[in-house]
Amino acid sequence: MKLSIVIVNYNVEHFLEQCLRSVFIALGGIEGEVWVVDNHSVDGSLKMLKEKFPQVKLIENQENVGFARANNQAIRQSKGEYVLLLNPDTLVESDTFSKCLEFMDAHPDGGGLGVKMVNGKGEFLPESKRGLPLPSVAFYKIFGLSKLFPKSRKFGSYHLTYLDKDEINSVDVLSGAFMLLRRKALDEVGLLDEDYFMYGEDIDLSYRITQGGYKNYYYPQTRIIHYKGESTKKSSVNYVVVFYRAMQIFAKKHFSHKNAGIFNFMINFAIWFRAGLDILLRFFAAILLPLCDFILCYLGIFCIAKYWDSSVLAARHSAFPDIYFYLVIPIYIIVWLVSVAFCGGYRAPVQARKTNRGIIIGTVCILLIYALLPESARFSRAVTLLGAGWTVIALNLIRYVMHKFNIRSYMFGGKTKRRIAIVGNASEAERVASLVQMLSPNCEYIGLIGVSPEECGASDKKTYERLGTLSQMKDILTIYRMNEVIFCSAALTSDQIIEQMGLLQDMQVEFKIASPDSSSIIGSSAIDTSDDVYSVPINLITLKDNKLRKRAFDFFASLILLLFIGADIWFASDKSGFLRNIFAVMAGKKSWVGYQPTNENAKLPPIKPGVLFPTDALTLVSANEDIVHKANVMYSRNYSFQTDMTILWRGRRFWGRW
Repeated sequence: MKLSIVIVNYNVEHFLEQCLRSVFIALGGIEGEVWVVDNHSVDGSLKMLKEKFPQVKLIENQENVGFARANNQAIRQSKGEYVLLLNPDTLVESDTFSKCLEFMDAHPDGGGLGVKMVNGKGEFLPESKRGLPLPSVAFYKIFGLSKLFPKSRKFGSYHLTYLDKDEINSVDVLSGAFMLLRRKALDEVGLLDEDYFMYGEDIDLSYRITQGGYKNYYYPQTRIIHYKGESTKKSSVNYVVVFYRAMQIFAKKHFSHKNAGIFNFMINFAIWFRAGLDILLRFFAAILLPLCDFILCYLGIFCIAKYWDSSVLAARHSAFPDIYFYLVIPIYIIVWLVSVAFCGGYRAPVQARKTNRGIIIGTVCILLIYALLPESARFSRAVTLLGAGWTVIALNLIRYVMHKFNIRSYMFGGKTKRRIAIVGNASEAERVASLVQMLSPNCEYIGLIGVSPEECGASDKKTYERLGTLSQMKDILTIYRMNEVIFCSAALTSDQIIEQMGLLQDMQVEFKIASPDSSSIIGSSAIDTSDDVYSVPINLITLKDNKLRKRAFDFFASLILLLFIGADIWFASDKSGFLRNIFAVMAGKKSWVGYQPTNENAKLPPIKPGVLFPTDALTLVSANEDIVHKANVMYSRNYSFQTDMTILWRGRRFWGRW
């Protein structure tokens, strides 16, 4: 057998599914096997594997045994001349394996091989090639010298930034995300060291390969997508501690006692340095917007008060006392800002409506307190109202400027609407567009970019508009102001997807990939974030308040439909069924909206049977059981009064369903 592929999975079902689809395409014509070691996942990964990839050789662990031990379990049972360690959050090109194997066959001195990795935005990942983390190299990395002097052989040794990313080179360290290993070399130097639970085991094995007389090659003539490269957790204190503790294990094993001591001192210093820096950055990020708000508000209200003092009060032979400028005005501003905070005006994404609501509530509070104060403490109601007006202008101006500078945590005027281009064929685009509408309610526009000219004609589909072909993609994204691109992997190869991402990486758009026959859409956000697949906030339908809202909606909707029965009965295809449904819902035997029947409904929170279903609000040509179940899940997790209203109106032709 030529190739054994080993993938360790832990609760990344959707990424794993996409990865395996690309793996089996790339394995075409190669005698190989695929092993998946599951570290006790609870997210449905095992069910997905058994249903969609029965050919995979599966090892089911009853606990999370770590990356190194899990890989070793499969390596020991595998039969391939080469072993590929592959992360589940990757996507390989169709010729990745054939090219890599051909290169390794031609270079018998190669013990390991890594490839060019890009993230979900098409950007090159520097960890594709790395140097050995010697104490000096670690020092340059920790203190930022490697970033300041990337072309220096001395300072740029951590990520070997002085080497051309598009040229084949011998390197010290390969990434565990894609690590092709020669079986003969593994037999000689040993498997992954199980002292490492996570991080560091790839560095350790890479070092032992070179110590065994072999070379590690960086091979950029094929590419893979590695989502984990964007993980925001890499900047967290927890990541720093876990990663550098792994480096301490490495130093203890491979460095002299003296060098290991120096290295460990640097590691401990790095942990405290990064932890302190992280706390400072978080504190600065938290106070930046309120501080800007306070300063701009104070400057504006101070000027208003000074003008009022000189123009109005001076004519009355009066003036504001100093305490008004240096104590009262700041107190007013603090009341406004605290009120904005209570209204969610400082929670990301910051939105103008929450800010303005907070200012209004704060103004009411100030005026109420003002009315209770003695006459001597009432300085000027007019200046207070003018100050409130300036506060509205100032806070919205700050947010507008931040919005214009594309700071993603700040939105001016509400949520950014998704304008989506789906790249694929018509039938798959229809399925994906319906899935997007179901999972992403703030979608404003959906257009199809066809792979071939045949996909560009007029469309009778209500879910999307046909815009053009792949060759016109840049122009289409610019003209239609698209901010998101979804590639249908049923219509495009991994090579085409990665190529397009590279060409469009400067377009400021998000990339996502929709796997065929799957209800998941994998995004360019990292594997550890909540944005990697479309998701919605959890607002369970079984919460007490939601039960009351749902019952109130059912009753009043039935009452209104009954009052206007002469007009609305004509919408229903089954008019007698419509009348029976009105009385059944009013009596509490039914609800206007419920789950569409599927075999998976037993796992959902119990609710009354519905006349209408969540899919009735969608312009679906057809819906398989997977889509129906996903719609039911979304409805149960994110219930709202408005959702029921939308489904009731859009599904009006089914009012008589019995």
